[in-house]
Amino acid sequence: MTLLTPPRLLITDDDRDFRETLAGMLSDRGFETLQAADGEETLKIICRQEVHLLLLDMQMPRLSGLDTIERLHGLDVGWTMPTDGDDMVDEGHPTPKPRFVLPWILISGALDEQLIARARAAAAFSVLPKPVRLPELTGAVAGALAKAYNWRAA
Repeated sequence: MTLLTPPRLLITDDDRDFRETLAGMLSDRGFETLQAADGEETLKIICRQEVHLLLLDMQMPRLSGLDTIERLHGLDVGWTMPTDGDDMVDEGHPTPKPRFVLPWILISGALDEQLIARARAAAAFSVLPKPVRLPELTGAVAGALAKAYNWRAA
């Protein structure tokens, strides 16, 4: 899948100032941004609108970033694409098996090896520490969009 429009990013964090700062920085770089205050709001937005990438805080009320991802995988939203060749064999013939694709990046002020491992096991594209540095953030966003959608910045 290739994006023809500016990518739409959903920034989820219970810290409104942090959320708005990220949204402003990413909007200035040509991204369309949406914001959610918690995981519950994120799930509602994703069910209503097309989102290309999630930026999720780990520690939030109601649903943590990882809890949100677990719930998201149970919903019938997003799009699917075939996996790599190892999963495409059916009696010797290539048969695509779709998988859910919605790249996401976890951001946390309390990173440790266990949290990073849990995020990677849940298919996080990247795990970034707070405070997040702009070059790290924009690099992770561009990398996730390139991998999932073959997107390249203009």
